Amino acid sequence: MKKKTKLIHGGIPQDKQTGGVSFPIHLSSTFKQRSVGKFEYEYARTGNPTRHALEQLIAQLEEGTDGFAFSSGMAAITTVFKLFSSGDHLLLSEDVYGGTYRLIVKVLSKEGITADFVDTTDLNKVAAAIRPETKAIFLETPTNPLLTITDIRAVSRLALDHSLLLIVDNTFSTPYWQNPLTLGANIVIHSATKYLGGHSDVVAGLAVTNSPELAEQLAFLQNSIGAVLGAQDSWLLIRGIRTLGIRMEEIEKTTKEIATFLVDHPSVARVYYPGLVSHKGHKLHQSQAEGFSGILSFESGSGERAEEIISSLKYFTLAESLGAIESLISIPGKMTHASIPAERRKEIGITEGLVRLSIGLEDSSDLLDDLQQALN
Repeated sequence: MKKKTKLIHGGIPQDKQTGGVSFPIHLSSTFKQRSVGKFEYEYARTGNPTRHALEQLIAQLEEGTDGFAFSSGMAAITTVFKLFSSGDHLLLSEDVYGGTYRLIVKVLSKEGITADFVDTTDLNKVAAAIRPETKAIFLETPTNPLLTITDIRAVSRLALDHSLLLIVDNTFSTPYWQNPLTLGANIVIHSATKYLGGHSDVVAGLAVTNSPELAEQLAFLQNSIGAVLGAQDSWLLIRGIRTLGIRMEEIEKTTKEIATFLVDHPSVARVYYPGLVSHKGHKLHQSQAEGFSGILSFESGSGERAEEIISSLKYFTLAESLGAIESLISIPGKMTHASIPAERRKEIGITEGLVRLSIGLEDSSDLLDDLQQALN
């Protein structure tokens, strides 16, 4: 089954009882048991038919065996990190999403879990950072917001050699473009709020694995912690996923046009987009993904200049998040990555003038004209 067909027919695409081509929203909080201990569903925190349909769908799309749906991307990441205990050590990409950084530094550190943020594009640096107590490597590729690319296959071999778990946040690429489990990852995570939902109307997180042992542990943690996705949001997410393919293709087409325009603009110092041949990770990304997605960042020169540009735009909405049908713009250093200390942001290249664009489905000529007049 090709990817676009799988998006439509994957999971549980129809209601077997009624023949409804849209799987129904099951709002019941509890379910009648045939007799004591004999049931298909017991309690909605433990399992819900609509959520189950979503979990089946994302598992198939990511070439995994088991999927898990959570109330947010951070709930998914937090639940996965609950696999680890006091004394464990983790390695993460150095420019991960600010919320992930905050969770590690401000929350998990209180539980005795330590971590180092390293340049995962350099395998030697990753290997050098591994300790006897290291338990996992957490990657974003492409990263947020600098769009760096890590070799998933190479890191997976390194992780296997040291008996480490490899966890990959696949939010930017989505399963339409990239499948980390097929490249050696153990767990894939999504902020499904972004491209998978695609319409700025649902907050959700997903995790997928192809390991029966990890699936059993994640199911236990999902039920025990209880940060599950509700039936209404599960249905919205299924609906969003069905059109993922056509959205990603159209968004990428426009993004390439905009990236090329920005590269040639005299007031733009640098553009970060793996779809550009000049990008350091272009060939590597091509080798492990089928597309480049719709996020790019550029260096405007200063925080003041970045805010001038933003205030002049008409079709780019200043907002958190990404991956929606409408184009969004943000200043990571003051928004999505503000929780990272200023000196750390400067060290890894998240400057005050860095601007991140999430390209939507507007006509490309309108977006290009808008950027032209704002930059001028």
